[in-house]
Amino acid sequence: MKYYVLPDENAIGQAVGNLFCDLVRQKANAVLGLATGASPLPVYARMISQCEAGEVSFRDVRTFNLDEYCDLPQAHKNSYRTYMRQELFDKIDINSQNTHFLDGNCSDEFAESERFRQYVKAAGGIDLQLLGIGRNGHIGFNEPSENFTQEPFKVALTPSTIAANSIYFDDIPMPKYAMTMGVGMILRAKQIVLIATGSAKADAVKAMLEGEITPRCPASALRQHPHVVAYFDPSAAALLRK
Repeated sequence: MKYYVLPDENAIGQAVGNLFCDLVRQKANAVLGLATGASPLPVYARMISQCEAGEVSFRDVRTFNLDEYCDLPQAHKNSYRTYMRQELFDKIDINSQNTHFLDGNCSDEFAESERFRQYVKAAGGIDLQLLGIGRNGHIGFNEPSENFTQEPFKVALTPSTIAANSIYFDDIPMPKYAMTMGVGMILRAKQIVLIATGSAKADAVKAMLEGEITPRCPASALRQHPHVVAYFDPSAAALLRK
């Protein structure tokens, strides 16, 4: 895994946003794996500015999001569908029919897992997957566990993840479950880029890069992939030996 330490989240957003825009310029129908949260916002801002300037078009791009909360209306302000529309899709020229999400309100989680897996397979696989990392080393909603997960699945969120995300839920209790891509599915992406900023992520970054490869730190599995690049700010990289 290669990594770079850049001055701040804006510099990281510009660098990673350029990776996505460069890919789309080279492959108009690229398949992008997208994430939510605070880390991707500068990335999406860069993609929007490039599109508005006429330097890239997302008309033929297809996207697949990492995860979605369960038991939350799709139109709720904190659903990841809403997030993606507000922060990216409504501001670029993408065809909304080419944007795909796991259904957190599905009645059969196993059928939903297979549906999503087949959609990604039919699209030719994900060309570039965007990731953040949680304080406990999770990627997507793959929490520390005894085994690496594989296909999309329904997960019970840990107290630390609920505590980190509950600040966004001021009208209803935060959901306790989510549907997420498994680690195995994430690793099938052709390229992966991960972002981590802030001192709160320093322990997770160190465990990911310098600890053992273990499902107790799901992000450590990324070291088994041949094409991963990570971008950190100085605070997130502060505990690294190199």
